[in-house]
Amino acid sequence: MKNIDSIPTSKIQRASRLVSTGLKVGVNYVKYYGEKIVKTEEQAKEKLNESNATDIYDGLKTMKGSALKVAQMLSMEKNILPRAYVDKFSLSQFSVPPLSPPLVVKTFKKYFKKNPSEVFDTFSTQSINAASIGQVHKATKNGKKLAVKIQYPGIADSISTDLAMVKPIAMKMFNIRGEGSDAYFKEVENKLTEETNYILELEQSNEVSDKCSNIPNLKFPNYYPEYSTKRILTMDWMEGVHLSEFVQQDNSLEDLTKIGQALWDFYMYQLHILRKVHADPHPGNFLVSDKTELIAIDFGCMKEVPDSFYIPYFELAIKENIENPAFFEAKLYELEILRADDNAEEKKFFTTLFHEMLSLFTQPFHEEEFDFSDGIFFDKISALGQKYAKSTELRKMNGNRGSKHFIYMNRTFFGLYNLMHDLKATNIQINNFKNI
Repeated sequence: MKNIDSIPTSKIQRASRLVSTGLKVGVNYVKYYGEKIVKTEEQAKEKLNESNATDIYDGLKTMKGSALKVAQMLSMEKNILPRAYVDKFSLSQFSVPPLSPPLVVKTFKKYFKKNPSEVFDTFSTQSINAASIGQVHKATKNGKKLAVKIQYPGIADSISTDLAMVKPIAMKMFNIRGEGSDAYFKEVENKLTEETNYILELEQSNEVSDKCSNIPNLKFPNYYPEYSTKRILTMDWMEGVHLSEFVQQDNSLEDLTKIGQALWDFYMYQLHILRKVHADPHPGNFLVSDKTELIAIDFGCMKEVPDSFYIPYFELAIKENIENPAFFEAKLYELEILRADDNAEEKKFFTTLFHEMLSLFTQPFHEEEFDFSDGIFFDKISALGQKYAKSTELRKMNGNRGSKHFIYMNRTFFGLYNLMHDLKATNIQINNFKNI
């Protein structure tokens, strides 16, 4: 993969890159209208999606930062985005062009005030893994193998302007209206800002690894503050394969379920006991060791879950509560899904929509044991997502629904469910976290 010698950091440079990408997308639409004449609508649309996904991703991957992070977040929306976008944007999870070795040394020295060779016994200037906000290098110190994550230059300072540029796209994609939308985007901006603070990530990593250390078959690296700064994070080098690679191997059902149970226990323990959660559950953040242990390696995105949201949210995971119309309606108001200014049509529509969604989505919580390899369950989730993504009625209504906390909670559960399904994990003990 070709190295990057520079990253656009100024507002003008990054805006110009997006404009250039937009022009390519415009050309793709011209081709699309022409191809509709000689091809079927489905064939022409598929080609359009592939071309747009490629051009958008190619533009974002050289910008890195929050613009690329948004693509990473969208790659988890398997039930909303066309397949071409999901496949292309998924590359942002752990496979993007890295910084060139000279730029790596320059960036390290800027953040640490020393060259890597002055800090570590050995340091590989070629990255092992490059993602949206930073890239990882292998190093050694006193015989210990280390992973050194270096943040891309200028990324922390470009978050606000990046989000302002991608905001119109996101609003259209998720049917968010201008009025009242600022709270949602501020939530995303705050989380992205936190992700660029590696001192905070180090603290969060130590806290979670300490409190979750008793979960079976789950491991964490140690972190080293003496070799870390606000833009550099050093931890143990953990041997293993990414979760996405692991599920492609010829694994036994026992091993798949073992990893699935560890992953499920990890998330349930965080949510119900710690009341905060690792809100970035994509395959690039997890490894599997040769001992079939799950390794969690990234805690930049942690979401605190306040009681005001946690209580009604999980009360609606109980089947009897969903089936109680008065109770269900009251909780929808608490979660800001229904609003005092709703007319009769809006109230009926959103009550029906969320009843249908929650009745399906909370099924794992209605059982003591659940089979995440169940294709029918995931086909229903996909069909429901497609149904409302194409709903003309939904687009006519005010789409700003729900507490701002839904953004990362929904992201967490969609990501977790997708990982569990990829693992084809069966016989998962839903409430096993209570025994830890």
